[in-house]
Amino acid sequence: MNLRFGITGKLLVWFLVIIAIFYGTILVLYIDVQQVVRMSGSIVTKNYAIASGAKKMMETLLSMEENKQKYLLLKKADYLVFFNEAQRAFEENLAQVIRLTAMGHDISDVWRDISHDYDTYPNAAEVYTYLSGKVKDPEAVNTFWIPEAIVNSWISAISDERLKNELEIEQATREVVRKGRLSAKNGLIGLAVSSLVGFLGICYIAYSMIRPLRELMDGIREISSDRLSTPLKVRSQDEFGELAHAFNEMSNRLRKEERMRSDFISMLSHEIRTPLTTIRESVNMIREEVMGSINSRQEKFLGIAGAEISRITNLLSHLMQASRLEPGLLNMQLEPIDPHTFISECAKSIKLAVEAKNIDMHIHVPSQLPPVVGDSKQLQQAMLNYLSNAVKFSEPETRITVGVRQHRTKNRLSFFVKDNGPGILDEDQAFLFNKYYRGQRERERLEGVGLGLSIVKNIVESHHGTVWVSSQVGKGSTFGFTLPCAPE
Repeated sequence: MNLRFGITGKLLVWFLVIIAIFYGTILVLYIDVQQVVRMSGSIVTKNYAIASGAKKMMETLLSMEENKQKYLLLKKADYLVFFNEAQRAFEENLAQVIRLTAMGHDISDVWRDISHDYDTYPNAAEVYTYLSGKVKDPEAVNTFWIPEAIVNSWISAISDERLKNELEIEQATREVVRKGRLSAKNGLIGLAVSSLVGFLGICYIAYSMIRPLRELMDGIREISSDRLSTPLKVRSQDEFGELAHAFNEMSNRLRKEERMRSDFISMLSHEIRTPLTTIRESVNMIREEVMGSINSRQEKFLGIAGAEISRITNLLSHLMQASRLEPGLLNMQLEPIDPHTFISECAKSIKLAVEAKNIDMHIHVPSQLPPVVGDSKQLQQAMLNYLSNAVKFSEPETRITVGVRQHRTKNRLSFFVKDNGPGILDEDQAFLFNKYYRGQRERERLEGVGLGLSIVKNIVESHHGTVWVSSQVGKGSTFGFTLPCAPE
């Protein structure tokens, strides 16, 4: 099954991934913190209680044994009271340790053994009862004492458990520190991973959006510059993929319509040229009085008709030429072309038109320029189109400069024609080389179909060159094209 994710779906999926990583990190931190809290609670409630109780029990057992010896030696009731107080403190601390079992903690069996053994002897309550009685049996006191060997064994067992408890506290503290560091490390890793995933997601989504937009803009620029756009690659199934599909359909349709228009113009031009040639020859024969004499008025109108027929013939020639000179359709005979010879021949071809308007034509070609490779006839046609426009738009007794200069990259030459004509509006310059385009002022003043510069562009681009224009209104224009130099 082919899953289709739109831009919104991609953003949502990536957002969910980041959220999952973020909350996963929080969950891991929560579990680690819970373990740290549980271990810390165990240390506080169990180990500290055992440590405190063990210390106090050892002290009370020693106090009991000390007061027992003093009582037996001095027979003073005060020592028996001190013995009873120490005994009560021992029972309380032992009971506190035993109660840890009811709180869910595991304790050593030693404490239960001590408690079980202690129950065989009179407890503090019994001793207190004896002490508070008015009649005391002196012989009952002998039953209160815990044998010294038993007390010593208890002290030894309590000391061992105390040492074990301290070791357990140390191990638990280290584990708490380790868990704390692990929690901090996991938090930083989770934060870094979520940040990295977020950054990669932004880069991926930005790239997946910017790349098709750039390709689309390049395709639109190709169409706007009167070139057929290559089909865009459909890289995704989202909205940009649909946009690429729509653009390719539009481009294909424009390509078909352009081909149909070109074929139609070529066919129409060809079909019109034959009867037009017949009409022109008929008019010429009448003007030459082959069919009889004509008066001056007839001569005048026949001259007008002949001029209009010539104009229409030239327009048809341009139309047919524009149909033939499309990029990729030219049959070129490539050869090295010397820049100086090339410019000289172009200047000779336009010399009559230049002299008719008394225009000063200046040639500027530096010495020792490398040759270019191309079809000299086609490139001369391109340069002559530039020169013809310069002459047409220049006022009499002005100056035209035609020349060559080496490009800053040293491997290309720029051929140019500079005039002192009226200049071109900024809004018209971007469309000058489009087929059938004519500036607003040219449409109002001069005749033509706007194919000359388009023909230049097709010829130059077929030679892997570029066309360019620089113009200021009222200061003239410079038209040129740049060609790669011939390899050494």
